[in-house]
Amino acid sequence: MDRRHFFSLSGAGAVAFAAQSSLVPEAHGASASPSSATSGLPPLKARLGHQMGRTKATDERLASLARYGVEGICAGADVADPKRLYANADEMKQLRERVEKHRMTLDLTDSVLLTSSLIDREPNPSIMLAQSPQRDRDIEAFQNHIRACAAAGVPGIKYNMSILGVVRSGRTPGRGDAMYATWRLKDAPPNQPLTRAGVVNADAFWERITYFLERVVPVANEYKVRIACHPQDPGMPPEGYRGVDRVLGTVDGLKKFVSIHESPYHGLNFCQGTVSEDLADPGTQIFDVIRHFGRQNKIFNVHFRNIRGHRDDFMEVFPDEGDVDFVEALKVYREVGYSGLLMPDHVPIIKGGAPDAESQENFAFAFGYIRGLIQAEKHVA
Repeated sequence: MDRRHFFSLSGAGAVAFAAQSSLVPEAHGASASPSSATSGLPPLKARLGHQMGRTKATDERLASLARYGVEGICAGADVADPKRLYANADEMKQLRERVEKHRMTLDLTDSVLLTSSLIDREPNPSIMLAQSPQRDRDIEAFQNHIRACAAAGVPGIKYNMSILGVVRSGRTPGRGDAMYATWRLKDAPPNQPLTRAGVVNADAFWERITYFLERVVPVANEYKVRIACHPQDPGMPPEGYRGVDRVLGTVDGLKKFVSIHESPYHGLNFCQGTVSEDLADPGTQIFDVIRHFGRQNKIFNVHFRNIRGHRDDFMEVFPDEGDVDFVEALKVYREVGYSGLLMPDHVPIIKGGAPDAESQENFAFAFGYIRGLIQAEKHVA
């Protein structure tokens, strides 16, 4: 499912904002301030990237990305057998060679399993529903995908551990004719039904996460393939939402997640936008969150997007107009030595526009803006 078009309308009680300030304790110290200088820092290694999702990686599409200066991508291989829940080594190699023909790198691939869609619409839900023995067969498929990536020279896999999918309450008119995806907890209609997952409290959710990680991280270690998990988008009240406790919807939850089965190959697809959505004051707190995970080398990929607002009340905006200063954020990625991709994500849509128009116009703006920032930071001594 296209994350930009998924709107799940459901209800929960409001949360006191005072409680949210505890999400990033270190943000209250002196280190919470943005980097004021880059003197003495190593050169910036981050590159412009893009995720293609389930869009077919055709030569035409890849050429258009190369035109905008994209250097690395995340894309899914064409799986010949629809019953096979992973791409094999030959399919991954064909995808990598197709990408490299356009002078880009295939840094990550999407998993057929563990997508960002609502569990009620997910065709392969067994891992997140804890339905054995099918979840063991699905985990084996994920393991086989890791092996295929290693054989094909693809260094990483991106995945989600979500039940609710990407939850939004509506759209807000933005700059020009753009529309901004919006989440306001207070506007969500009450008494929405449970998903087919039923009630999933924190203990049950952590059991499912741990069960998965204990079986896939050793394989990632053996084959030296990074597995990068996306945070749950957005964070929800402590009492849960539609019966689900979103344990990967807080910074503390993400800290716990990366500590389970510690490994240099187990980390985050660090969506800066989603993490900003988890904060009471993202404009000041996000920098220390980047530092925390960056210094641990747990940031494997970055969704470099911006929001206006804060936890429980935000909209997704263009990268140059949100509450997070992207110039300062880039300095922090340089500070921690991040060497992966910076990908635009969730760009605003055009009212009444076709999906292709949204991608070509608004992503093009985001590519140019991020590429310009990268080039400018590389020239800072």
